[in-house]
Amino acid sequence: MNTSNTTTLSSNASAGANTSLAKAGELAGRVLLAALFLLSGIGKLSAYSGTAAYMASVGVPGALLPIVIALEIGGALAVIVGWQTRIAAFLLAGFTLVSAFIFHTHFADQVQMIMFWKNVAITGGLLLLVVHGAGPLSLDARSAK
Repeated sequence: MNTSNTTTLSSNASAGANTSLAKAGELAGRVLLAALFLLSGIGKLSAYSGTAAYMASVGVPGALLPIVIALEIGGALAVIVGWQTRIAAFLLAGFTLVSAFIFHTHFADQVQMIMFWKNVAITGGLLLLVVHGAGPLSLDARSAK
């Protein structure tokens, strides 16, 4: 592909980024990505002692559980509404990648291997939010005006 075709494709992609469909897609993507963390954090609240015991069984102090819950719920809500999105996504990405290496490295178990790569993929999605931000349907965009 020559340079002028690449520039045209890039310009067309940029022009399409402001459409209603693109805006809705960015919002839906944030909600879908963050829903996992919101539900997981709420689940940890309802199974607090079991979660703390599981964490301790792999060498993670159960005393960190309140921080984990706050990050999952708070980070998810921030991503959903698009408030401080880059920071929240960065923190969730780090948490997700660290969790993959702590909890999902028993690769002889196919489910654990899939869980590891799921976490890596989610980290990738969160890093896209870090780079590109929340988009126009967000509190970040509103406060930038």
